[in-house]
Order: sequence, then C-alpha cells, then structure tokens
Amino acid sequence: MMKTTFLALAAVLALGFTSCKDDAASKVDSKKAETASTSDSKEQAYPVLAFEDMRHDFGTINEGDVVEHDFVFKNTGDAPLVITNARASCGCTIPEYPKNKAIAPGEEGVMKVQFNSSGRPNQQMKSITVTANTEKGQDKLQIKAFVNPKNKNAGSPVK
Repeated sequence: MMKTTFLALAAVLALGFTSCKDDAASKVDSKKAETASTSDSKEQAYPVLAFEDMRHDFGTINEGDVVEHDFVFKNTGDAPLVITNARASCGCTIPEYPKNKAIAPGEEGVMKVQFNSSGRPNQQMKSITVTANTEKGQDKLQIKAFVNPKNKNAGSPVK
C-alpha cells in the first residue's frame, strides 16, 4: 500500500511539474512572437543617396589641366542622409562633400570632384567611393578623361 501511495504521489508531482513547465514555455513563446511582430512592423527607415549621374566624362583635355565636375545628389529616402567619407582611387582626384552634415529627406547636395591631369597622359579612369548611412553603405562614382600628353620636344630645334 505504501508503495502504491508513493507511486501515485510521484505521478501527481511529475504531472504538476510538467504542466507548469509547459505553461511557462507557452508564455515565453507568445512573448517572443509578440516582440518579433512588433519589430517587424517597425521597419528601419533609411536615407537613399540618389545621384543625377554616377559617371562623368571630361572628354579630351591637355596634360596639366585641372578639371572639376559637380555630382548633384538628392536624399530620396525616409531618414536624414549623412555622408561620412568620400575616397578617390588616386591622389590626383579630390572629392569635396558636405562632411557629416545631415541632409533631410527631399534635400539636394553637391559632391565636387576635381581631377589634376599633371603626369597622367592618355586614357584615365578614376573612381570615388562614397560612404554614407544608407542601407547599401557605399556608392561608387566614376570620372574619365583622355589626357593629351605634353609635347616633350616642344621648343627644341628639329634636326
């Protein structure tokens, strides 16, 4: 009789612990589901860096010319745009941009890119990597030019 009572008590306790555990698990699962659906409904708003043109061709220039182009852009996103860096592929190309200035949705801005053709004869293609707080994180601009080399023999008598 004692053995049967002990087994019955053990069964009741096991059932009680199991039901408490299941109830706690279902509460945790429902809280996770609620949190996930709330975070899904609040999608991250990002700025969008939209350039009017991503490439510029200076055409044919003479070695030693310094030329520049304004890349006009607009924030077409839903959050303020901040350009944190603009890095050229070569020291002969210098980008100027609104450094760490918040550009509101709908606002425009300008990135001025200057190219110095000294010591750069023939076909040239340079890129500028623009880093911003967009979803993509980076965009690339390109400039190109054909640089007529300086005539090294100019001014020397022809034999």
